[in-house]
Amino acid sequence: MKMTDENISGNSEITMGDVKNLIKKKDEIEEQIKAYYDVLQDQGVGVEDSLVDAEGYPRADVNLYQIRTARHNISCLQNDHKAIMAEIEEALHKLHAREKAKREQDEAEAQEEAMEHQVTLPPPFARVDAVTEGSPACGAGLRVGDELIEFGSVNTGNFQNLQNIASVVQHSEGKPLRVSVIRAGQKVQMSLTPQRWSGRGLLGCNIIPVQR
Repeated sequence: MKMTDENISGNSEITMGDVKNLIKKKDEIEEQIKAYYDVLQDQGVGVEDSLVDAEGYPRADVNLYQIRTARHNISCLQNDHKAIMAEIEEALHKLHAREKAKREQDEAEAQEEAMEHQVTLPPPFARVDAVTEGSPACGAGLRVGDELIEFGSVNTGNFQNLQNIASVVQHSEGKPLRVSVIRAGQKVQMSLTPQRWSGRGLLGCNIIPVQR
């Protein structure tokens, strides 16, 4: 069985379909080998049993032509089987190597994109260190640990102290404010409406300045 263009060449892109085709051919070879072994079994001989009698004459109790043909074909098919097993192993190795390289490339690109995204984010000016359940802040999606980079008109560039935020809140009761935070290295935007609720203040969260 000669490996030709239909088999995998070193320059071609290997797919799982190629591997499945090789496995199918391997199974076909194994079926043929089994069929020829069945022929030998029917004749009552093995691959190595002598085909001459005690006096050195060809045995008359078996079909010599059938046995010799079966033995020859078994030998050829076993060589084909060995070759295709090596080809399957090589194909799987190349397939796994390519998948590993692609996975590493995807991870590197994702990491690079995340780093680029982080670089473009402005430094935070304050951090949320408490959020009360049922408060406007909680309802808006604000979480403990969120780092503020925008709170209404207040941003990293014009923030001076927490009074800036307090002033925006007092003048925006009942009005939605755009709030941007850094969460797990990613920018998250939300709409927060300062309003009266069952707790203290208009937000229901505690914000502390970030030391820069």
